[in-house]
Amino acid sequence: MVAPLEMGWRQLLFENWPVDPAVMDTHLPADLEPDVYDGSAWLSIVPFTNVAVRPKGVPELLGVRLPELNIRTYVTHDGVPSVYFFSLDAQGLSSVLGARLFHHLPYYYARITLEWVDGRVQFSSRRCHPGARPAHYEGRYWPTGEPFSAPDDPFGTFLVERYRFYTQAQNGSIRYTDVDHDPWTLYPATAEITTNTVVSAHGFAKPDAEPVYYYSPGLDVVASRSKRL
Repeated sequence: MVAPLEMGWRQLLFENWPVDPAVMDTHLPADLEPDVYDGSAWLSIVPFTNVAVRPKGVPELLGVRLPELNIRTYVTHDGVPSVYFFSLDAQGLSSVLGARLFHHLPYYYARITLEWVDGRVQFSSRRCHPGARPAHYEGRYWPTGEPFSAPDDPFGTFLVERYRFYTQAQNGSIRYTDVDHDPWTLYPATAEITTNTVVSAHGFAKPDAEPVYYYSPGLDVVASRSKRL
């Protein structure tokens, strides 16, 4: 049996667009319903880096670093607010294969760089996974305002205070993972995204609205074993 995982999520951007809930519903498995805020479903792209990824109980020094880009939305099942991942692109080939085989997560191999330069995160991701649709995302982002606790902000709560993630495995089954971590600290953020083909790679039209950006320095996470819904 695959062990739970410990890791850190660092230097995250949450780039968020409103989407018609009926449109979002067509992109989701039948057992999941779009969660809405201000009458809209929301589509988010999240670049960041995982640090010290390791089985639970293994010393942090033995963990691996895994830069990542995911595209996600917000769903409910049996009234539980959750996240649904359309895809997760990551740098480490062996980690991607392990996540796909043992945790049933829709990871794709990508070449990713993430660097902190002059107070801004420089990020680039280009999907290289055999047989997958190309997806390229590049830009820079940085915090621009005062930090706040996500549970104190209604939209921040909607976006990040969720402790269950859903994915669809290659055999069509729906899987879920529960996570445990402290409440998020968020900052208002600015981003200059020069390339984004990730949205279209997943069948979404280019959003008309301007995205809402938040930045987080990150937190530490424990993720449960993947379970079948």
